[in-house]
Amino acid sequence: MKNKNWSKDAKYIFVFGGVMSGIGKGVSASSIAKIIQARGYSVTSVKIDPYVNVDAGTMNPTEHGETFVLSSGLETDQDMGNYERFLNIKLPPTNYMTTGSIYQKVIERERNLEYKGRCVQIIPHVTNEVIETIEKAAENNKADFVVIEVGGTTGDYENMLFTEAARQMKLQHDENSILYVTISYVPYPEKTGEMKTKPTQQAIRSLNSAGIQTDIIIARSSVPIDQKRKEKIALFCNIKKEAVISAPDIESIYEVPINFEKDNLSELILKKLNLDSRESDLSEWEGFIQNMKSATEEVKIGIVGKYFGTGECVLTDAYISVIEAVKHAAIAEDRKAKIEWLSSEEYENHPEKLGELRKYDGVIVPGGFGERGIEGKIATIKFVRENKIPYLGLCYGMQLLVLEYARNVLGLEDAHTTEIMPETTNPVIDIMPEQKDNLKNGNYGATMRLGDYPCEISEGTLAFEAYNKVKVKERHRHRYEVNPKYIEKLEKAGLIFSGKSPDKTLMEIAELSKEEHPCMFGSQFHPELTSSPLYPNPMFRRFIKAVKEEK
Repeated sequence: MKNKNWSKDAKYIFVFGGVMSGIGKGVSASSIAKIIQARGYSVTSVKIDPYVNVDAGTMNPTEHGETFVLSSGLETDQDMGNYERFLNIKLPPTNYMTTGSIYQKVIERERNLEYKGRCVQIIPHVTNEVIETIEKAAENNKADFVVIEVGGTTGDYENMLFTEAARQMKLQHDENSILYVTISYVPYPEKTGEMKTKPTQQAIRSLNSAGIQTDIIIARSSVPIDQKRKEKIALFCNIKKEAVISAPDIESIYEVPINFEKDNLSELILKKLNLDSRESDLSEWEGFIQNMKSATEEVKIGIVGKYFGTGECVLTDAYISVIEAVKHAAIAEDRKAKIEWLSSEEYENHPEKLGELRKYDGVIVPGGFGERGIEGKIATIKFVRENKIPYLGLCYGMQLLVLEYARNVLGLEDAHTTEIMPETTNPVIDIMPEQKDNLKNGNYGATMRLGDYPCEISEGTLAFEAYNKVKVKERHRHRYEVNPKYIEKLEKAGLIFSGKSPDKTLMEIAELSKEEHPCMFGSQFHPELTSSPLYPNPMFRRFIKAVKEEK
C-alpha cells in the first residue's frame, strides 16, 4: 500500500474574521478542530499572525495578550494555547507563522541563491512559502485535517498575503480539499431590537473580491441567530441556509463545540469535503461541561498582577492560560473558581490594603517582567506567608517568593533580582550566565530559557504530592534564576527547593514545609501552559485542593 501523502491528502479549513476582531475567532477555530477530532480524524491547528514580528516574544501583553510558549520553545500567539487546550495535543513550531517569519525565510532563500537568479516577488515566492509552511504542518502532524486561523479581519492590508495564499491553495489541491469559514459579527442594537446583517454582507463581499468564496459563515452575536436572519445572510452571501451557523454569547468558551454541533457543523464540514460521516464522540467533553455547570461551591482566588487597575482587570488576555488553568483545576475538585484581579501597585502604594487578602481562599502571583509593582507583589507574598493563605507563584511569582524569604526570614534585607537592581549587594535572583553576552549586545529576542525542560522532584514534598512522580517536563520562559550562591543559605533557613534540574544547578520549584504553611509553593516554569480541561495541571490542582481543604 502506498504511503499517505499527508500534505496533499489532508483537508484544509481556513478560518477568516469578518467585521471586527475580538469576537472569538481563535475559540471558534479551536472548536471546529475539536468537533472534527470528535469524529475520529487526526486534526492539527495553525495560527497565522499578520504582524511583521518574527514571533510573539517581544509583543506587549497589554496590546497583544499572553505570549504562549510551545514545547519547542517558540513564542506564539495566545490562540495556540486554545488549540492545545481544546485538542489536548502539543503543537510543533511549524504550526505558527507571522509575516516576519515568512519574509525572513524568503530572504534567507534569496541570500542562499535558492531562487537561481529570479526576481523574488510576493506572488508566487512569498505566497508559496506560506503554502509550504501550512503543508508542512499537515505532514509533520500526520493530520487528516488542518484548521488554519488567519489573523486580523477581512480587508486588512496586513493579511492580504495570507488570503491570497489561501486562494492559491484551492487551485493547487483537489477541489474537495479546501474549505473557507468566516467568523462574522452580527450586531443586535437594543434600540432597534433587530439583528443587522449588512456588516456580514460587506465582509463576505470583501473576501469575494480577493477570490475567496466563503463556504460556511459562523454568525457571532449576543443572542442566537433566528431563521429570517439566516435566510438573509444565505441569500446575500451566496451560501445555503444550513451553512449559516449560530454562535451566540455563552457562559464558557468550552460550550462552543457543543453549540456548533446543535447546528450540525461537523456533519456539514464532512459533507462539503465529500467525506463519509463518522459517529461523533464528545462524551468526555460533555462530562467536563456538566461538572462545570454542577459545581456550586465557590473558591475565591485573588490574582495579583501589574496589568490591573483598581478592582478590575485591564486585560485578562495577558494571563489567559493562568485563568483557564485555575478553572480546570477547580472543576476537577468540584468547585467553581471565582477569580478577582488585584493590583500589585495598589499594595505597593497603599500597604494598609493588604488586609483585604484575608477574604481570598488562595492567592496567585503570575509571571511577568519589569520593576512595576514588584514591591507590592513581595508585600503580598509576605502577607500570605504570615497569614497561612494558600499561595501559588508562577515564574516571577516563584522568584519573588524566594526574594521575600531571603529578606524577611534569612535576614538579607537588600536581597533583590538583578533584573531590577543590577548593582544589588545580594543578587539572590540573577541572570543565567549563558544569556549575559546576548543582553550586553542588546539582543533581547529569543534570549530566554524557552520550552520544555526536565525537573526532578524530591519525594515527601508538596510538589511530589502534586505530580506523584520524580521526573516531569514543563515549559519555561525566563532569563533569571535563583543564584546558586544563596541556595545553601536559603535551605538552612527553611526554604525547600523541591524541584531541581537534573544537574541540580537550577531551582525549579520552591516551597515551604507543610508544618510552616498549608500550601505555599512556586515554580520557575509555567505550569499553566500545559493545563487542559480534561487534564488539569498537577500544580494548579494541588493548589486548589489545598484551598478547598483550608476553606
